[in-house]
Amino acid sequence: MVFVREPVLHPIPISSLRPTQMTVGMREVEEKRKRWREQRGKKKSEFLGKHMVPAILGPKDRYYIVDHHHLARALHDEGEKSVLITTIADLRNLSRDEFWFVLENHSWAHAYDANGIRRSFEEMPKSVTQLKDDPFRSLAGQMRRAGAFAKDTTPFSEFLWADFLRRRMKAKLIKSDFSAAMEQAIALAKSPAAVHLPGWCGPHADH
Repeated sequence: MVFVREPVLHPIPISSLRPTQMTVGMREVEEKRKRWREQRGKKKSEFLGKHMVPAILGPKDRYYIVDHHHLARALHDEGEKSVLITTIADLRNLSRDEFWFVLENHSWAHAYDANGIRRSFEEMPKSVTQLKDDPFRSLAGQMRRAGAFAKDTTPFSEFLWADFLRRRMKAKLIKSDFSAAMEQAIALAKSPAAVHLPGWCGPHADH
């Protein structure tokens, strides 16, 4: 096993990148599409240079991205063909089972579907176009931007928040009235029930 962190200076086709999670928040994707459309000329190249996608080189010389799934999907949906990547590990010599075992133990993979149910790694999407929408992931991302919880280094922290909300709210509310869903989600985020979650910013009891 070789751990590296080097940029790959030649572009990698987005269509060839393999996800290490099953879902994205499509509202998040739409926000990133809007941000991309705001870039002009050289700013597009500068943007891509500042947002290189971290990836692991895996079996059959395929690149598995471990972050920026929303950005990769957004760029693809905007018609971009390639991105720059940063290789953080070379695991080409591992078998498929070993590969996913290592990824999971390094918190580089999140095999949970849009209902928060654990799935097998064989069911992982083969491309960013196959990532499913999880409305609770969109809600969690918007909550973080609104300051309902702090950005945290815990892997998949926003998915942890999404799962917390999924157990306490109805998905149809997010789709029918996002503002009302945000109000309810922020109230939940400040409650003691969320104290175990990364970046919790709720009120602390005086001692």
